[in-house]
Amino acid sequence: MAELTPLAALGEFALINRLKKNIATTQASTVLGIGDDAAIIAPAAGQEVVVTTDLLVEGIHFDLSFCPLRHLGYKAVAVNVSDVAAMNATPTQIVVGLAAPSRFTVEAVEELYAGMRLACEAYGVDLVGGDTTSSRAGLLISVTALGQVAAGQAVRRSGGQPTDILCVSGDLGAAYLGLQVLEREKQVFLADNDAQPELADYEYVVQRQLRPEARLDIIHELRELGIVPTSMIDVSDGLASEILHLCAASGTGARLFSEFIPLANPALEVAAEFNLDPIMCALNGGEDYELLFTISVNDHAKIKNHPDITVIGHLSDLSDGVNLIAKGGNAVPLQAQGWTAF
Repeated sequence: MAELTPLAALGEFALINRLKKNIATTQASTVLGIGDDAAIIAPAAGQEVVVTTDLLVEGIHFDLSFCPLRHLGYKAVAVNVSDVAAMNATPTQIVVGLAAPSRFTVEAVEELYAGMRLACEAYGVDLVGGDTTSSRAGLLISVTALGQVAAGQAVRRSGGQPTDILCVSGDLGAAYLGLQVLEREKQVFLADNDAQPELADYEYVVQRQLRPEARLDIIHELRELGIVPTSMIDVSDGLASEILHLCAASGTGARLFSEFIPLANPALEVAAEFNLDPIMCALNGGEDYELLFTISVNDHAKIKNHPDITVIGHLSDLSDGVNLIAKGGNAVPLQAQGWTAF
């Protein structure tokens, strides 16, 4: 096995130069990337720039005992791209802040950045700079993403109108169930260090947890269909929380039909194994990074046969409240019981 290199043996600038060698830029709007006091970006005329930042903290957002560094690097980029997509924008650049504890080696940081590069290639994003420092606690990753959208075409949370149709991409709840599987296998390992994780039957849900994908494809497809959502948000904290955010920003109520919430068969199987309600996993689990959006009723025909977009309800008057409609027709006020930051 090759000898690993302590971070202190290289120092900050040599580490940056080493990482820089493997990072190329492809965006026309990137004038200058890594290597100066700041990157230079020149958006095209008639474009608006969106900016978002996510912070990932060891022990809070990820557990390195079961989260591979390459997957973590990919996820750190994907969750930011998801926020850009939720604005109906195209991601173009990212900058990365990294605080690493002394136990990390140069090779470990390179593995983390290898995952970031894979995500940048997948989403057509340039990594143009950032900062590195030491940490006396755990690993901390801060990613800031920039994106571009045609002037006036950015979609906010606040544009929904009563009678708009409520849609979601993909399926929900699988990421939370993947976390349950990983946490269980961790406990088995802690009880018996010779035990090997049994994940072969849980590939889908584990993948959804460790390496989620931002739904930039849905943004492109909506544009091809000539649809501009009236409001949009990504599903990071659970479906219930995101619907409440949309309604609060738009000043509306909503009716969410439980029978229409999309659930994948692998997620249903794992939910049954853990004796969990799959609907509750979808409502409150979080980290699915699907897109929740509203469209005008006039656009319904354009998406009704889309294989990866599901109509799950509709907005309503503010006075109606935000309700979950059970199969029997009973209305229950929707509550957010998912992720909270503090």
